[in-house]
Amino acid sequence: MDGETGTKPGRFMDAKKGFLAAVVVAFIVYPFLVSNYYIDIAFFFGIYALLGLSLNIVLGEVGLFDLGHAGFYAIGAYTTAILNTKFGIPVLLLLPVSACAAALFAYIVCSPIIHLRGDYLLIVTIGMAEIIRLGLINNPFGLTGGPNGVYGIDFPAIGNLLVIDSSVEFYFFIWIVVVLSILGLIRLQHSRIGRAWNYIREDELAAGASGIDVRGYKLLAFVLGAALAGVAGNIYVAKLMVVSPESFTFWESCLMFCIVLIGGMGSIPGVIIGAGFISLFPEIFRPFAMYRMLIFGGVMIAMMIFRPGGAWPRKRGTAGLVSRSVITEDIHD
Repeated sequence: MDGETGTKPGRFMDAKKGFLAAVVVAFIVYPFLVSNYYIDIAFFFGIYALLGLSLNIVLGEVGLFDLGHAGFYAIGAYTTAILNTKFGIPVLLLLPVSACAAALFAYIVCSPIIHLRGDYLLIVTIGMAEIIRLGLINNPFGLTGGPNGVYGIDFPAIGNLLVIDSSVEFYFFIWIVVVLSILGLIRLQHSRIGRAWNYIREDELAAGASGIDVRGYKLLAFVLGAALAGVAGNIYVAKLMVVSPESFTFWESCLMFCIVLIGGMGSIPGVIIGAGFISLFPEIFRPFAMYRMLIFGGVMIAMMIFRPGGAWPRKRGTAGLVSRSVITEDIHD
């Protein structure tokens, strides 16, 4: 009996590894079996997955309501577009620059508002994103191109050795970045920072009383989430070779919010599922274009009623609250 019971975890791990291997093989083979149209759909699936992961840091890990995340996405995109078209800096070299620009902007803008909670923070982030979008439309210093945006952006390249200019290459580019981001976020979830975020989400007052720098960790979540959104902005404009303010509307922030809610707050696999739903939904219901938003709204309502935790809710047991001595030890090591 003991031997039979002991084999169950091993079988589960083998099944899990087999499933992951099948997913990896499917992702590698996929672009060679379909047309460029479907490859591009998978590319934008990757973009939304990256954006969902970036918002999940703020919303899922710390529980901060952010409906202005498209603003950080726009900062990364326009940083790449302006520096590449005005100064000829290669797009790949601008990948970390875009991340740092979005992160710096998040630090400057969010520092005065980080003490706000709930719907107050939500409203302020909406206003922040709208200010960014309207600023881009007004073409400050003649840099953003106004409503027409910036065009003529180069493809990502390293000299003549590596040029990413085809749908297949962009597909692998975005999904390599997504995989690397997932690996980093998994490590972050199980780190001292990730545990502090979870303590803050569960009980901010208790976390502060235990010695956690609540303001610092909340601000760090915004900064890291913005940096990842900036990376998504860089890859997005490199693919399209053009960027305009209409790509960063309030609706984009809503879609990112829905990705996290549909998948499950704090759940990395859930974010991928949510991103898949958001990116594939318009294609599946393209024959019913007039009723797509009605169907989308109905699905969201059904999710909130029958699956409020999301499609793949995160198991909080491994990252839940523990004794105060352990919390204090984690924070002050």
